[in-house]
Amino acid sequence: MNNTVHNQRSIVYNEWSVVRSQRLFLLKPLMMICCLSALLSCKTKTASNKKVFTYNESTGIATLDPAFAKNQSIMWAVHQLYNTLVEVDTGLNIVPSIAKNWDISSDRLTYTFHLRSNVFFHDNEAFANGKGRAMNAADVAYSFGRIIDKQTASSGAWIFNNRVDTVQPFVALDDSTFQVKLLRPFHPILGILSTQYCSIVPKEVVEKYGKDFRRHPCGTGPFQFFMWEEGQDLILHKNERYWEKDPSGKTLPYLDAVKVTFFDNKATEFLQFRQRGLSFVNDIDPSFKDEILTKKGELRNEWKDKIILNKHAYLNTEYLGILVDEANPLVKNSPTRIKAIRQAINYAINRKQLMMYMRNSIGIAAESGFVPGGLPSKNVEMVKGYDYDPNKSRELLKQAGLGDGKDLPTIKLLTIAIYADIGSFIAKQCEEVGIKVQVEVVQKSLLLEQTAKSTALFFRASWIADYPDAENYLAVFYSKNPAPPNYTRYKNLAFDALYEKALLETNDSLRYSLYRQMDQMIIDDAPIVPIWYDMAIHLVNKNVHGMNANALNLLELRNVQVD
Repeated sequence: MNNTVHNQRSIVYNEWSVVRSQRLFLLKPLMMICCLSALLSCKTKTASNKKVFTYNESTGIATLDPAFAKNQSIMWAVHQLYNTLVEVDTGLNIVPSIAKNWDISSDRLTYTFHLRSNVFFHDNEAFANGKGRAMNAADVAYSFGRIIDKQTASSGAWIFNNRVDTVQPFVALDDSTFQVKLLRPFHPILGILSTQYCSIVPKEVVEKYGKDFRRHPCGTGPFQFFMWEEGQDLILHKNERYWEKDPSGKTLPYLDAVKVTFFDNKATEFLQFRQRGLSFVNDIDPSFKDEILTKKGELRNEWKDKIILNKHAYLNTEYLGILVDEANPLVKNSPTRIKAIRQAINYAINRKQLMMYMRNSIGIAAESGFVPGGLPSKNVEMVKGYDYDPNKSRELLKQAGLGDGKDLPTIKLLTIAIYADIGSFIAKQCEEVGIKVQVEVVQKSLLLEQTAKSTALFFRASWIADYPDAENYLAVFYSKNPAPPNYTRYKNLAFDALYEKALLETNDSLRYSLYRQMDQMIIDDAPIVPIWYDMAIHLVNKNVHGMNANALNLLELRNVQVD
């Protein structure tokens, strides 16, 4: 280990030791309150045989209409209420759901799905006598058509864009047979049909409530809507007529209800969890993580007998985006227009150190491509990314004619509050090689607006897979795609040609090879700075059983039980 690295680690360790001491001081009275509240809770708790799973959404839930299931909070709730034709299992395989099986035509343009006959919509006033009717193929055709209907203005309309037939893409042949017709072969179409956007909804309920369908959801899922006091509670009850059974023949779900709370304060959320007011906590707030986890990402001894820690990799890449549209005035006047400087930024960051000290080893340093691990194309194993090499950074600056970087203008990095400390860490490391970075914290909505309008030059971003195929990540850089998803406005004709070739390739091995070639192009051209491949982390109370990990980080509650 050279002295520079050793000194850096000592500085980081000392800084975090001070922060940890401060957090210990702040957390002690917090824990005293927790203990007192727990005692009071025990005295006032009433007996109940109902099995209720409770979780918190600190950012709220904007809608329960699956046509707008564009973020995790909506997707989690929608997943409890609705079903899709097919779904993704824990091994990232496409498996039957409402469709019990399907056929693919020899030209791969027509997918024919054979539907189950025992699937019923939840009870709703829109149905005759208020009783939920059987779901049929016409419902699937209506649901998909609704996504691409401009009047719906679904945030998921892109999933079928330039992919399905423009005349009659969705056809109900009879009550139990449904077809999707494509413009051209598209291998990931089954993955797309597994997304929450493609949840099946009943026409009469949607038309009864109109835009207010967001508050009156009706699906075929394991839980049905009961009550929603926005900002307070969302309550779902068990669907007594749910079609799915466990291996022993018992009808799912096991739970009687699901309750969602909306505490926006993370300290309150954690106190509720410790009192068993919440069944689990998704992720750990930075103010608590050092008290619960070691730097290796393991539970500290004092927590091991109190809670369960579930960690698993999931398909999310955290990265910094760099706008590279040379026609944009922002790019014309920025040093990041030069590839060598973008590469120098990549080499300047010690991702492994960042993961240990800033993330408590929650995630994997992104030293390969943009595509995360866990997919059959094996990009992480075979694409060469950037390791930590400050000398290489300095050498690249010299190649760009900038010497020691003194004449390099300051580059502004836009991020949101929860990633401000990580932004500062990256800025400090860039500064050590001569690249001046200024971190600016903005509201999430503003950052999304600026990246969509190409007015953000250097920005923090992430890409969570919509479906388990590397194509979903590579589409982010296809020049014919707008922003989103092509926030960097990357344009490379050779990349585009490989992308289009991959869509037509029927041989898996050859298609995976094309995926890796494209990923390597992205890394070499450096319109992004991959930081880490994410990891889902759940703190679970010990009375909860059957919470299985999945790489899409969906909240799967069908098989969950609580004591």
